[in-house]
Amino acid sequence: MSQRLLVVDDDAELRTLLEGYLGEQGFEVIAVEDGTALRRALDAGAFDLVILDLMLPDDDGLALCRELRARSRIPILMLTARGDELDRIIGLEMGADDYLPKPFHPRELLARIRSILRRMHELAGERPARELRFAGWTLSIGMRHLVGADGVAIPLSTGEFRLLQALAENANRVMSRDRLMDVLSGREAGPFDRSVDVMISRLRRRLNDDAREPELIKTVRNEGYLLAAKVERSA
Repeated sequence: MSQRLLVVDDDAELRTLLEGYLGEQGFEVIAVEDGTALRRALDAGAFDLVILDLMLPDDDGLALCRELRARSRIPILMLTARGDELDRIIGLEMGADDYLPKPFHPRELLARIRSILRRMHELAGERPARELRFAGWTLSIGMRHLVGADGVAIPLSTGEFRLLQALAENANRVMSRDRLMDVLSGREAGPFDRSVDVMISRLRRRLNDDAREPELIKTVRNEGYLLAAKVERSA
């Protein structure tokens, strides 16, 4: 069965281009123009990934990103204006898994899509019950959520889950930004790419870890990040 992609962009020419190109790559593509059509499409069927333009004329793309993350764990790939770093950072904070600045080559978009879907497939293969416990928290590998000492489950986005899993499985060892970027999106971090830093900030908030003086996820200057905790594993 073909994987289903939902493209949300007000540019009719781009929608037609992506429907044709991605369709030729074996995907089933539904392309819509705004938030209303996005909601209708999601209500009508399941999708494997949403490609969301943040610059929709009659909708707040960032609000749509937040709404999508609140209702589903479906991966979100943002399309942003080149150089609009603030929107990219906010979008990542709201739960997007990756971003691609416009204009872009369709092959680059395809590579990002395949990378995200490959990571999702790898996560699905890890579903047999396994947990990582640290500092009163439990990271469920099977359910892809975080459980606090109060027993309340906190759903994680794909990026949040992969990053926290990598840090927990390498506890007390520094992981470079490049390595974490590879975990996050399957590519190297550019000199101005803050995707990893944004995701770390989100994880700190999830873990109630003071960003000014973090006790769990520590910054190692000029090297990367580490999870400073004893981690227990259970099968």
